[in-house]
Formats: sequence, C-alpha cells, structure tokens
Amino acid sequence: MPQPAPEWLIAEVRRAKRGTGAEMVMHTRDLLDRLHLPTVCDSARCPNRGECFSHHTATFLILGDVCTRNCAFCAVSKGKPAPVEADEPQRLARAVAELGLRHVVITSVTRDDLPDGGAAHYARVVEALREHCPGVRVELLVPDFAGSREALATVLASGPDILAHNLETVPRLYPEVRRGADYRRSLKVLEQAKKLSPKIITKSGLMLGLGEESPEIEAVLRDLRHVACDMLTLGQYLSPSLHHVPVARYVNPEEFASRQRQALDLGFKSVAAGPLVRSSYKAPVFFGEIR
Repeated sequence: MPQPAPEWLIAEVRRAKRGTGAEMVMHTRDLLDRLHLPTVCDSARCPNRGECFSHHTATFLILGDVCTRNCAFCAVSKGKPAPVEADEPQRLARAVAELGLRHVVITSVTRDDLPDGGAAHYARVVEALREHCPGVRVELLVPDFAGSREALATVLASGPDILAHNLETVPRLYPEVRRGADYRRSLKVLEQAKKLSPKIITKSGLMLGLGEESPEIEAVLRDLRHVACDMLTLGQYLSPSLHHVPVARYVNPEEFASRQRQALDLGFKSVAAGPLVRSSYKAPVFFGEIR
C-alpha cells in the first residue's frame, strides 16, 4: 500500500508546480515547443518545473525522449529511441540565447543503442553553445556511457564546466531501482572525469526515501568524496506512478539539513539538500558556492 505524503510536502509540491508567474511559464513552454526541445522537467514529471519555467530556466533533454533502460524510479519513456536529430545542438543554442541563460544544464536519456552512447552528440551540443552563446556556463548531466572511457573523454574534450553523473541510490537498491546500471561503474564515471580533466567540477545526486539505511547513505557520501566529487544534491524520491517503485519513507526537512551538514563536513564544496531538490535545482546558485 503506497505511503501517503505528508501535508507539508503536498503543499510544497503545489507551490513549486504553480511557479511564480503563469505568463513566464507559458513563454518558456512556447519557446521549447517552437524549437521542438524536450526537457527532463516534463519527461521526468519534475515537481519544480513550474518554478523553473517561471524563471525562464529548464533542463534540456537531448538525444530524444525515449530511454533504452528501464529504471524503476524514472518516468521517462522507455523503448526504442528515434534517430538522433542532427540540428538539435543549433536549436538548443538558440533557445539558450533567447532565454538569456548564463548557466545551462543539459542531460539526456541513456542511449545504449548508439556505439558511443551519444557522446559525440553531447560534444556537438557544447560546441554549438560555445559558438552561439559565448560566456554561458555549461553543466552536463551524463549517463554512464556503458563504462566507456573513450566516450567520456569525447564529452570532456568539448569543454563543459561541470560534469554530473547521479548515483541515485545506495548499492543495495540498484537491482530494484536502477536496472541496467552498476554502482561501481557509475562511481567510476566521476573518478575518470577527474583523471581525464583534473580541473572539471564534478557533481552527483541521491534520492532519499527508497529504503536506504543511514549507514548506507554515509558510505555513498564517503565513496563520492574518495573520487573527489565536488558537488552533491540530496532530494526526496517521489514515485511518478503506481507502476514505479513506491516511496519507502518521507524524509523531513530537519534530516535533510543534517545530511547537508554531514556532506559539507566530509569535504563537498557545495551541497543542495531538501525535499524538492533535484539534480539541476538552482544549479547556478549552488555552483556559485564553490567559487
């Protein structure tokens, strides 16, 4: 039986969905529709999309909106993806310019069907942004590229400012929650990023409330610091539907604050922690903390 969400969390979700201005939300949505650019905000049913759209920000979803994996926590469509759209980098750069973004977050579905997992397309997106949006800070939230060091090197060679890869949960829950993924492989993405590009800022995120135990969380935080991960996000898992893995518990704001202090004490340079925090939540603000 699904666990009912507490009233305070329901109120927070409603506030975030409304955003701060319907007109600005529609402007952002119209631009994305006109340029045929999907966002993870929509595809993953993020509770913050109204808030973000009302500030003319969005997390762009490249390489289509159909994923080749079947993670039990994620609302993104699964199946056979469409061919990669060659003009997507230029359309995305145009959207970033029109929105006036100074910090852009780009992620993708996992494309195990592509020989390089989509790495070359990521690089083309960064190159388009560098050409058409000089000065923009580029944050990439990448898949694991099936563990390919060459694919990761291709992405990093394009010169992003931040390279993020989410561990999502503790190792014990991977078989249930992250089907097709591997904890050590994901951790190695962050480790290799630092070896390939020592000056890159690395970032990862965890969802809490999936059934993890406190010692397991602490072990993951230590693993992340062992590979010199700089930034961390901690948020509440919210099940997208009855067909996804259910919420095991709702974490209160006091525990999130405690986890944030714990992570900072371990040496993370920036930590965002809270019920509605997501990978790209207020990304420019939290990046500013490490400068």
